[in-house]
Amino acid sequence: MERIKPRTLSGFMELLPAQQAKLEQFLSVLRRDYSLYGFTPLDTPVIESAEVLLAKGGGETEKQIYRFTKGDSDLALRFDLTVPLAKYVALNYGSLSFPFRRFQIGKVYRGERAQRGRFREFYQADIDIIGDGKLDIANEAEIPSIIYRTFTDLGLSRFVIRVNNRKILNGFYALLGLSEQSGDIMRSVDKLDKIGPEKVGAILREELGLRPEAAEEILRFIAIRGSNAEVLAALEAYRGKNALFDAGLEELKAVTAFLPEFGVPEKNFAVDLTIARGLDYYTGTVYETTLTDHPEIGSVCSGGRYDNLAEYYTDKPLPGVGISIGVTRLFYVLQEQGMLSDTLVTAPADALVIPMTDDLRFAVSTATALRNAGVRTQIYTEKKKFKAKMSYADRLGFPFAVLIGEDEIAQGMAALKDMQTGEQRLLRPEDCARAVAEAMAVRRGGNVIKE
Repeated sequence: MERIKPRTLSGFMELLPAQQAKLEQFLSVLRRDYSLYGFTPLDTPVIESAEVLLAKGGGETEKQIYRFTKGDSDLALRFDLTVPLAKYVALNYGSLSFPFRRFQIGKVYRGERAQRGRFREFYQADIDIIGDGKLDIANEAEIPSIIYRTFTDLGLSRFVIRVNNRKILNGFYALLGLSEQSGDIMRSVDKLDKIGPEKVGAILREELGLRPEAAEEILRFIAIRGSNAEVLAALEAYRGKNALFDAGLEELKAVTAFLPEFGVPEKNFAVDLTIARGLDYYTGTVYETTLTDHPEIGSVCSGGRYDNLAEYYTDKPLPGVGISIGVTRLFYVLQEQGMLSDTLVTAPADALVIPMTDDLRFAVSTATALRNAGVRTQIYTEKKKFKAKMSYADRLGFPFAVLIGEDEIAQGMAALKDMQTGEQRLLRPEDCARAVAEAMAVRRGGNVIKE
C-alpha cells in the first residue's frame, strides 16, 4: 500500500495540544466577557447558498469565496460572520426581541493567498447590537467598553481603541465638493499608518485626480492630533458648514462623554480622524484597536455602526453596531512574539491517577470521586513502568499525580503529588479532590497574554 504523506494545506492552522489549550482559554475569556454584557451566543451554518452569501458581495468577495456545487445547489463557505447574521435576523425577525445582541465565535473561509499571519481558515469573534428601526448612540459608546474589558482580561494593558465617525468624514469631503469620491478617498486615507502621508498624498493627487490644494486640506484635517478634548475642540472650527458633519460631531462627542462612565480610561481611547474602515456600509462611529508596542500587527479589533444590516434580505430597517476580532491571526502573532503566558495550565486534566497494581478498582473509584467533585481527572491504565508513567505526567504537564499502590489501597488512601513542588501527601480520595480543586482555583487565575 502506497503511503500518503500527511500534510496540512497552506493557510490552515493546526496547533499542538498545549497551544490549542491556550487558544481555548483565549476563546473562553471572550465568551465570558461577551456574556457579561448581555450578548446571546449564536451559531450559523458554515455552508450557505451562494446567492445568500454574495447578496452584498461581488468583486473581491466573489474572487475569495470558496464556492462549489452539490447536485443542483450552488453553495459557498461563509467568508465572515456579518452576512450570515444579516440573513439570520431577516429570517427570524418575527421571533427576535430588539435590540438583538448576539456574539458569535466561529471559523470563516477566504480563498486568498496565504501569508505569514494571514490564513484561509480562521476564527472570528464578533459582537453586534441590532435595532428595529432605531438604535441609540449609547450602544456605540458601549462597544469600546467591551473591547477594553476583553483585552484587559486577556492580559493586555498597552492598547488603544481608536475611534472616528464616518459622518464627520463624509461631511468634510462634501465641504470640499468631493462627495462622489469620498469612498475612494477614505480607502486611501485608511492606508496612512502603512504607507505614510507623502504616499497617501500622491495617491490622492495622481490616482484619484484631486487638486493639490484639496489633497493638502485632507492631509491637514486627518493630521489633527492631541487629547480627545483637543481634537474635538479643533473639529468645532468646521461646525455649521455641513449638516452631516455636525451630526457626526455630536455623535462623536456623545460617545466620548459616555466612555468614563463605561469604565474606559482615556489612555486606552483616542479620537483619530484617520480611521475610516474600508467598507462602505459603515455609516457612523468606527473603531480600530491597536497594540501600542506592536504597531506592525495593525488593527486587532475593528468595526462600527451601519444603518441597515439586512437591506438585501428585507425591507425592514435594521441598524446596528458591531466589532470583530480576527482571533486566529491575533493568536498567531501573540504566539510568534512570545506574548502567550508560560504559566497557563495546558494539561488535558488537573490530576492524573496512576495505579501501581494490577487491581485497578480503587484507582478507578478514586478517579470517579475526583470527577464527582468537579476535578478534571485522567486515569493511566497502560501496563508501563512507574518511571514511564511519571514521564507521561511530566510531558503533558499535569499539575497533580495521584499515586495508588498496594499500601495506599490497604489504607483506603491515595498519595497526592504536586508535580510543581514535588510535595506528596497521603489523603483520602475526597480530600485529594478538595486539595486539587483549591490549588487549581489559584493556578487558573493567570492571564492568557503576558506583556
